[in-house]
Amino acid sequence: MLPSLLLVFGLALLVFSSNYFIEGTANVALRYKVSPLIIGIVIIGFGTSSPEIIVAIIASLEGNPGLAIGNAVGSNITNIGLVLGVTALIAPLVVKSSVLRREFPILLIVTGFGMALIMDHRLGVVDGIILLTTLFAILGWMIYSNRNISSNDPLSEDINKELNELPKLSKAKSFTYLILGLIFLIISARMMVWGAVEIAEYFEIPDLIIGLTIIAIGTSLPELAAAITAALKNEVDLMIGNILGSNLFNILAVLAVPSILAPSLIDIEVLKRDYPIMLLFTVAMLLVALPRKGNAVISRIEGGLLLTLFVAYLGLLYYSTVNI
Repeated sequence: MLPSLLLVFGLALLVFSSNYFIEGTANVALRYKVSPLIIGIVIIGFGTSSPEIIVAIIASLEGNPGLAIGNAVGSNITNIGLVLGVTALIAPLVVKSSVLRREFPILLIVTGFGMALIMDHRLGVVDGIILLTTLFAILGWMIYSNRNISSNDPLSEDINKELNELPKLSKAKSFTYLILGLIFLIISARMMVWGAVEIAEYFEIPDLIIGLTIIAIGTSLPELAAAITAALKNEVDLMIGNILGSNLFNILAVLAVPSILAPSLIDIEVLKRDYPIMLLFTVAMLLVALPRKGNAVISRIEGGLLLTLFVAYLGLLYYSTVNI
């Protein structure tokens, strides 16, 4: 009971603390005159992946790299199947920004690149360095190529709208939110990892499965909450940008953590089942988000299809677990 309670409480605290962390970080950036585009792409877009990176660090340091790897791969599948699927069911999503249309193929290339790195069945320090170097290169390219983005671009409009609605904090309060948010992220991640590992050991379930399911869905709750809110406010481009940024970060940063902190062999199931499915989900997102006669529209039918595929994937994991 105690590990289960800590896991649930840790999930709730994780969502709560990540919001404060993002608000504090964004306000600090505004105080130091950081470009709204950088805040939108780097802080808001990648900041929603802060739970995944903290969980990956804790899990790797405690000798559970399978949990960290499962979290990274599972979060990407969850972001596309659950987050994008549920949001498209609420309202059809119209992707207007030219910036996002350029970044969809980048995510697909990065996903394929990540798979090529693990084909030797191992994540080592060199792999982690390559992943992080690629992350910084892509971040630099995104910031440089979009430095003169038109204020009329829908993504730019969404970012400015979101920043205007952000609670304005004093410098002291901004740093307090940032630091306390980070502290509680670490505490909640520690609770989740301990609870998840205890549950996995009790039921004799591989920590990879726990990472792919409970931890992945839990750490994706900030993305789900942000996506639903953005869709209801008609900030579709910002919401899609958050998913793209989060998935890029999960592959290039979250996967790099166990590579550097706990180099290990890759579970064969990741290569045979989970990573190829993540790649297929990424291709599916690219296909539904391609423009057809004007703007790209992700319809309710396509959202329902993504959600159905996600539920089918969970069913596959359950079947795999029962037959272990």
